[in-house]
Amino acid sequence: MPATAPAAEREARREIVAHLVRFSGELRRLGVPVGLRDEIDAAGALRFVDIGDPREVRLALRTALKIPYRWWTDFDLLFDRLWRRAASPDAAYDRGDRPPRTRWRGDEHSEPPIMRIRRQLDASLAGQDQDTDAAETEGERPGYSPRALLRHKNFDECTREDLAEMERLLAQLASRIATRRSRRMVPAPRGAVVDMRRSFRRSLACGGEFMELARRARAVEWPHLVVLCDTSGSMDAYSRFLLTFVLSLRRITGRVESFAFNTSLTRLTPWITTGNIPATLERLARNVEDWSGGTRIGECLLAFADDYLRETVSADTTVLILSDGLDRGDIESLETALLTIRRRARRVLWLNPLMGDPRYRPEARGMKAALPHVDRLVSAHNAESLEAVLPMLTA
Repeated sequence: MPATAPAAEREARREIVAHLVRFSGELRRLGVPVGLRDEIDAAGALRFVDIGDPREVRLALRTALKIPYRWWTDFDLLFDRLWRRAASPDAAYDRGDRPPRTRWRGDEHSEPPIMRIRRQLDASLAGQDQDTDAAETEGERPGYSPRALLRHKNFDECTREDLAEMERLLAQLASRIATRRSRRMVPAPRGAVVDMRRSFRRSLACGGEFMELARRARAVEWPHLVVLCDTSGSMDAYSRFLLTFVLSLRRITGRVESFAFNTSLTRLTPWITTGNIPATLERLARNVEDWSGGTRIGECLLAFADDYLRETVSADTTVLILSDGLDRGDIESLETALLTIRRRARRVLWLNPLMGDPRYRPEARGMKAALPHVDRLVSAHNAESLEAVLPMLTA
């Protein structure tokens, strides 16, 4: 938004952003994956619809916020309560029903906040494509600034009050995991390729008439991941957040094998459920032997290579090792294990939280020995660094 913009336009933009942030925040609390870029897209979408028409606004927000189909009912209920503000605040419609094409009516207190600034909408959204972190006007931060700041906050600086919000943020980041399309074609309702064989079979039920063409699209291949997470004492400040990220990835893809290591190796996959992540972390901390104790990285990775490699790793697997590399164990075992893993896996990524410090150099014995046998050494000290890892999982 230009500094010379009229005060009314600035106020209009603040009202729209604030209301979108409140609405998106409530969606996230329900578990709906809505990101900051989605909020900006939603603000832009409102430029092209009739703000007085609840159906247009609902469809614009549902599309721009990229709401998955399974969340449509929750979205509609929340839209009625927080945005639409119909005559009956608790009124809702079932999934798939089309709300009546009516306009909001009522006094100033019953209409949606953005109705008051309808004439100013285009001007207020003139700067919607600017970077989110730079969207401050006259010293004021938009409502999503605390979350933006949390993305850059080091895990070892997070307070107890930050934990819940950080867990939600990491779960949201995991939902953006990149996917790749295979050459295999599968049935799809809106695929680009017509499946003539299935179309002919369908026509038999209609007397040979082609009422609807069957279609196909290239299948989505979710990444296959194997994660080995260091839970020794030196990783205490990071392991909770890194495991939260891993558990969120598993909830999204379902193709994640997880292990913890310190002085011994523990397979976590049988203990993990898709339920409450904080409760799962507490259960792991109680049951994993020598949690927050010492570490023997080489011996643990060698145990993984001997006992689990053939079962869990194949040519399409990405292996993630989450560790600071601080190890006083057998370096020869570490090199042997990594060489064996690297030969079988698609790639090996080592995520080191110490790399968030610009002064850090990978000169510890364990880290130095590992470097020749990993594809990438990347940082894992905050949410932003984990976000940068996502494209590497399917590259």
